[in-house]
Amino acid sequence: MAATIFNVNGIRIRMLLLLLIASLTGNSAAHADATVNDIRMWHAPDRSRIVFDMDLQARFEVFTLDNPGRVVVDLDATQIGAQLPSPEKAGQFIAGIRAGKPKTGVSRLVFDLKKPVRYFVQLLKPSGEHRYRLVVDFYHQEAVVETDEQPLPPKKQPRKPDEDLLILIDPGHGGEDSGARGKRSWEKKVVLQISRRLQHHINRQPGLRAELTRDGDYYIPLRKRTRIARQKGADLFISVHADAFKNPKARGASVYALSQRGASSETARWLANKENASDLAGGVSLADKDNLLAGVLLDLSMTKTVSESISFGRDVLSELKKIGRVHSKRVEQAGFVVLKSPDIPSILVETAYITNPTEEKLLNSRDHQEKIASAITRGVQSYLRKNQGLYVSQ
Repeated sequence: MAATIFNVNGIRIRMLLLLLIASLTGNSAAHADATVNDIRMWHAPDRSRIVFDMDLQARFEVFTLDNPGRVVVDLDATQIGAQLPSPEKAGQFIAGIRAGKPKTGVSRLVFDLKKPVRYFVQLLKPSGEHRYRLVVDFYHQEAVVETDEQPLPPKKQPRKPDEDLLILIDPGHGGEDSGARGKRSWEKKVVLQISRRLQHHINRQPGLRAELTRDGDYYIPLRKRTRIARQKGADLFISVHADAFKNPKARGASVYALSQRGASSETARWLANKENASDLAGGVSLADKDNLLAGVLLDLSMTKTVSESISFGRDVLSELKKIGRVHSKRVEQAGFVVLKSPDIPSILVETAYITNPTEEKLLNSRDHQEKIASAITRGVQSYLRKNQGLYVSQ
């Protein structure tokens, strides 16, 4: 309750006091130090990411030091209020992380390097449940830091007659991207468990081989997942997810293929980069084609791939119907980035609603995860038998 004061004439001036308090509070907040209140890390085979969660925005400066190699980040008007990671948890690039105060009002983070690296530092604005985040990424020195503007790489050469068909399984999200959240679990965790079981089921089938885009708790950029599929020469691509909705009663599995609108926007991207692209349309290089011919080739390739993806999705959805409720009885279409491969039939499977308490319990059940993996495997076999004649189960 605000105090009551009086002027010399005995008149209450409560409003003046409230305005004064608000002014002082605002000025104080404007000059308050930011605080690093949590530190999170994820280590991928090719990258380590360290995230410093902060309550306020802060200016920062980055530089390197030699003999020994160090990356240094100076944060203005910032306090380090979280415990720094121990050296054994810092990952393959970092020997240790230290904090200090080189001068008044500045906190310094020093990353002692095990070997030469490439690094990238950025301050992210609040998003969702997160406030400000200082994100520090470390890569191998020879690594090429991929961006969405890069063209897709050439696809691997056609397989030999006795080579197994490759199904690339993509566990959604990972690392700092936790995906949807249920009452007691995160999407990134359950879809990795399901994906590992799916890999095991597929690898037991003669003539088939499965690999994962990620096999740990780390994030892979969406377009890089598509690049991995092409580099490995995948025959099919399956992205595994768990759905979410504000209404906890929503339930059931869904299967998605790429929408025509998503396909059209993607061909425009490829045409913009066609001078750097090759082998994007059934093995035909686009580099020496004019825009009209390149566009026709891309449209034909993508139309065929979307059609094959829908057919593939129908077979998987048909098998999922046998083990539980489905949210939609047909294959839906949307512009998911991970489905935008020009020549690999690709689907995204929403295995269940993690925001539905009953389905969340099933998603965390080993038995139900096995049922999902088995159903998707049967869908893969059915599609390959009916649509491509590439595979005959034994």
